Amino acid sequence: MLVTGASGGIGRAVCTRLAQSGHELVLAARDEGRLLALREELRSIRPGRYEAIPVDMGDDAGIPAFGERLADRGLLLDGVVMMPPQMPPTNDWVPPNDTWRTLFQRSFICPLGLLKAAIIAMDADPARGRRAKVVIISAITSVQALGHYATSNVLRCAWLAEAKTLAFALGERGIHVDTLSLGATLTPDYSASLQRRADQAGISFAQRLADETSNIPLGKYGQPEEVAVVVEQLLGAFSDHMTGANLLHDGGFTRAY
Repeated sequence: MLVTGASGGIGRAVCTRLAQSGHELVLAARDEGRLLALREELRSIRPGRYEAIPVDMGDDAGIPAFGERLADRGLLLDGVVMMPPQMPPTNDWVPPNDTWRTLFQRSFICPLGLLKAAIIAMDADPARGRRAKVVIISAITSVQALGHYATSNVLRCAWLAEAKTLAFALGERGIHVDTLSLGATLTPDYSASLQRRADQAGISFAQRLADETSNIPLGKYGQPEEVAVVVEQLLGAFSDHMTGANLLHDGGFTRAY
């Protein structure tokens, strides 16, 4: 099972959950030091095979090398958890062309090349009951336009469209492709950002959190561990008759009728 962005807040929770369930993992992220530390942490949770392959998903040159390292190590994948790189908030509803080119390159084109390399390494054979699952973790800008996220509103939709395309193209091979659109999730980084905003406003963390979640029906943000539970289900038998589906994990924030 390949997990990209493995050393981030959501990635770590996903890897921990999958390791506890007995999965062998290929860990991918930019920072090799953090990646190796995560590998040792997972080994302490449950002994098993955990391969660490550093890669910058926004670097064209690094993508072929990543595929080669998968092949050189004889790694056959039964699943991929894909987390495209995040984009900074912006109010610029028509950014300069160079901004678009950079963002598409780093957040869509290069990550898609990495996903292609992972699909090549997949060991699926539906005639023998072997299926492979791809879960692309996106954001609610995939399905709902938000202020301050002008570029994300466009690029995240591209991932949903590509997932639909891949679902049709790979279904006969027993490869399922589903997406998970997340609302705000209280990773360590987001919690730190929320604390800074609370300090600037002269209020407590709890008050700032309550203010920010007042328009969410469940009245809370998600936890990385909650995301990990959903990802694990999408990688398992739960999705054996699902592909091209998008699940919302946003506490009810997105109003869809």
